[in-house]
Amino acid sequence: MAARIIGIGTDIIECLRIAQMIERHGEIFIRRVYTDHEIAYCSSKRAATQHYAGRWAAKEAVLKALGTGWVRGISWRDVEVRHKAGGAPIVALRGGAREVFERSGIAHMHLSISHCRSHATAYAIAEADPVDE
Repeated sequence: MAARIIGIGTDIIECLRIAQMIERHGEIFIRRVYTDHEIAYCSSKRAATQHYAGRWAAKEAVLKALGTGWVRGISWRDVEVRHKAGGAPIVALRGGAREVFERSGIAHMHLSISHCRSHATAYAIAEADPVDE
């Protein structure tokens, strides 16, 4: 059985850009882009800006893997980054993003996030269930 890749997405963001957005727009920016769960997670971290930037990159990467980018009917908060017990990131989709996921025949969304002081990056793979060959 071979895996079927429906789409891939990647993104990189400067952590400074996210820090500037938070500084300039504060709570309005944070609440527009991040879910309550993401805010609680990032705010609990010593390097919160790096974690916010990682989630920004993850949201962008997931929408690229879905093949939509930012289209009408999908909001930032439709893509939420959560974690497995061991810490690996997972994606929870709702709203318009969930509808695209289901319509596209995607069964699994794989996600990887990495960050340092200056940059955050994410990579997403949208995979359909395997088919018998």
